[in-house]
Amino acid sequence: MDTDTKLQDFSHPELNVQVTAIGGSYFMLKEARLRLNSEDILYLVGTAIFDTTCCGTGGCAYALVPGMIREWRYKTDENGRPVSRVKLISEERIWKKIREMILRIESVHQVDFM
Repeated sequence: MDTDTKLQDFSHPELNVQVTAIGGSYFMLKEARLRLNSEDILYLVGTAIFDTTCCGTGGCAYALVPGMIREWRYKTDENGRPVSRVKLISEERIWKKIREMILRIESVHQVDFM
């Protein structure tokens, strides 16, 4: 880990693999980059299915933003998945801009930041 606390390693998930959770399951469907002010932003698109909850069924599509790419797939983790170094995004004005851009591109209900 770098001394900059806003940098972190991000293990890329395997796409199109069902992950079972307590209320259902989810899949990461797509990994993409978004260009913003000469920065590459990494984001993922996933879908969640709520079919084992006590209060009904449903689902949603979402985007997850790990951060700004600093080192792309520079190593592998203990599970053999590629790892990128990203800078976490903490400024709300940048969140808003990225959220607007992703919502224009993707058919998702929400955009979350790590």
